[in-house]
Amino acid sequence: MTDTNGPNDKAPRSEAEMPETPAAEAPVDTLAVAVKEAAELKDKLLRTLAEMENLRRRTEREVADARVYGIASFARDVLTVADNMQRALQALDDELREKADASLKALLDGVELTERELLKALEKNGIKKIEPRGEKFDPNFHQAMYEVPDPSVPSGHVAQVVQPGYIIGDRVLRPALVGVSKGGPKTSADFESNTRGANSN
Repeated sequence: MTDTNGPNDKAPRSEAEMPETPAAEAPVDTLAVAVKEAAELKDKLLRTLAEMENLRRRTEREVADARVYGIASFARDVLTVADNMQRALQALDDELREKADASLKALLDGVELTERELLKALEKNGIKKIEPRGEKFDPNFHQAMYEVPDPSVPSGHVAQVVQPGYIIGDRVLRPALVGVSKGGPKTSADFESNTRGANSN
């Protein structure tokens, strides 16, 4: 009787001796990955569109500003000419004008006409003159040079204009140089503010 369990016969192996099979990988949810990538791409697209819209608006604003304020430097130089013309006209009082001969009167009329045309050209390009005499002093548009003890003008109002100001668009091109009244009658606004201050104490 032969031994069926010869040396070459393989005995069954235990579980510990069995070769390890690679662990089964978790199935990839391709739909979830695709949805996530789509959401990220949509977010990037929306951000890019928002940035482009902001850039478009900023560019439009800059172009509009350049159109309105691009001549500011040139306008300031022209204002010097306007100031000199006004000084020339103010140098002659009414009595001298009446005594002037016809040729001098024609010259003065020509200077006045030129000044008016210059101011019209400035206004046509969005530059307006500020003549604040009698108005309440506003530091945004006026620059106080001195105080004027004028009882006929309410306190804190412009009593004299040393040099007219100009605005371009909604910006001050040059503030008006003014003398501000002190000691004049109180305005109703001043009275109300003083009354409120007294009542709060």
